[in-house]
Amino acid sequence: MRKVEVVAFDARWMDRYREEADQIEAVLGDNLVAIHHIGSTSVPGLPAKPIIDIMPVVKEIAAVDPCKEAMETLGYEAKGEYGIPGRRFFRKGGDARTHHVHVFEEGSPDAIRHLAFRDYLREHPDVAKAYGTLKQDLARKHPHDMDAYIEGKHHFITELEQKAVTWYNNLRP
Repeated sequence: MRKVEVVAFDARWMDRYREEADQIEAVLGDNLVAIHHIGSTSVPGLPAKPIIDIMPVVKEIAAVDPCKEAMETLGYEAKGEYGIPGRRFFRKGGDARTHHVHVFEEGSPDAIRHLAFRDYLREHPDVAKAYGTLKQDLARKHPHDMDAYIEGKHHFITELEQKAVTWYNNLRP
């Protein structure tokens, strides 16, 4: 059973992202368009589960499938779309997760959603603080119930995602 653990922001998360991203870049090769640190560990000051979320953006999502074995040699478990059509999801660390990799094709609305959410939190520290407080409260209430923790964040996240995507799209030409 996975424990719900939300910890204070750790600046070393950025280094852990970069180290892993370099290896993933080598695996994805010429198919890679960009790679991003997403999720709560990418927002300075935000408390988070200590799992690094990485989002490679690729030219062709189907071209990621032959990379499965190479990702496994890096310690990742391939999970396919894992509930989000058009994604390739990999996780590392078993029940003591250390990294999640969410691969999307260039132009994917899900890739945009992740970037918008991250950037909105980075630019709106008051919202990031409220989100961090919610996550800490839920982790205290549900230390051994990941589903309840996720459900407790659902409303906040879906509302914020809509606002963040609109904000993000208005920033881009």
